Amino acid sequence: MTTGVDAARHNAGSEPPGPPLLRGEARFWRVSFALFLSGLATFALLYCVQPLLPEFARDFSLSPASASLSLSATTGVLAFAMFGAGALSDAYGRKRVMAVALFAAAATTLAAAAAPNWPALIAFRALTGLTLAGLPAVAMAYLAEEMDRTAVGLSMGLFIAGNTFGGMGGRLATAAIAEAAGWRWALAALGAASVACATAFAFALPRERRALPRAELVALWPAIRMHCADPGLRLLFALGFLLMGAFVTTYNYIGFRLAAPPFSLSQTAIGFVFVLYLLGTVASTVAGDLSGRFGRRKVILPAVALMPLGALATLSSSLWVTIAGVALVTVGFFAGHSIASSWIGLRAATAQAQASALYLFFYYAGSSLAGWCGGWALGVAGWPGVAAFVTALTCLACAAALRLSRVPPPAHLAQPAPPLPPG
Repeated sequence: MTTGVDAARHNAGSEPPGPPLLRGEARFWRVSFALFLSGLATFALLYCVQPLLPEFARDFSLSPASASLSLSATTGVLAFAMFGAGALSDAYGRKRVMAVALFAAAATTLAAAAAPNWPALIAFRALTGLTLAGLPAVAMAYLAEEMDRTAVGLSMGLFIAGNTFGGMGGRLATAAIAEAAGWRWALAALGAASVACATAFAFALPRERRALPRAELVALWPAIRMHCADPGLRLLFALGFLLMGAFVTTYNYIGFRLAAPPFSLSQTAIGFVFVLYLLGTVASTVAGDLSGRFGRRKVILPAVALMPLGALATLSSSLWVTIAGVALVTVGFFAGHSIASSWIGLRAATAQAQASALYLFFYYAGSSLAGWCGGWALGVAGWPGVAAFVTALTCLACAAALRLSRVPPPAHLAQPAPPLPPG
């Protein structure tokens, strides 16, 4: 006999409902691979302009803070648009919304490569943020709904690992191509590569089996009020803002520091700093796995505490100590974000897509607002001003992580997770 829930899933075009995915299953790895690709494309498209900021400042006669608008416009629009994307995925299905988002973002990046002037470039970058809104929160909700509680940490870690590869590869590619052929060719090449990623993602990701698409869009305001009433979710939202704000500020302006004396590095050499994203790949996967084994409360503070140490190390006049400081910021950010993002979907009892969207709203708001403020700090006090700003943000993040570790779980998480299957 077909239930109303089953019929709704069938009518929405999703597969028959099934049990949650366990780590190690073939479908688990298929989902993880597809979302790895989506994370790779998302971060590549978002942050490809970061190594180009000095070139934008030079070509368009801009201040560092004005040049950073090419990133802040994208993340700022993305932060607000994700609420609508989560509701759309409730109505039309997670996979469909994510696939359309990736293809559209690749198209706007190709258009940005042909922008005739700075305002047009900012407009296309804002459209990239609008289109990419259909991916991050929806992907987090997809994992929280499809994965078993014991598997979601590892799968989320792999998704964040895709972010790190995308962030590193996008930055390295644009830096190298821009030095050889100019920033327009760099953006065009990245847009074309993202079309290929979107195609592979659309073929690899299975349709959702456990989410219930609805005929009408969910009401946003009641869901926002419900999630903001949870003290644990409020702290996670604050962590998203602070972690991303500190991380983006560091990478936005480290190129200006390394291009100036005493380092005086070339654009290509500065681009290789983004190889440090490989550390983030390892950190996010390991942190996700450790949080599943030992509990997020025990892992979150040690991860976040690496970031202020790294920020202080970047004040050194030694190139290698400065690079080591950026590495600590990178590891701390990706480990902390991996833990926090997997925690959101588990802590929210209902409206998980909206909870993920709210977390990512603060996450990308931190990128946009703190990223711009970091440019102001650079203009006023040089790199010491940026390092002080990042240190302040990360110390606040440590305080939030400490408080979060003491907040009791909600009622629906009071029962312990089932043990891992043998083998």
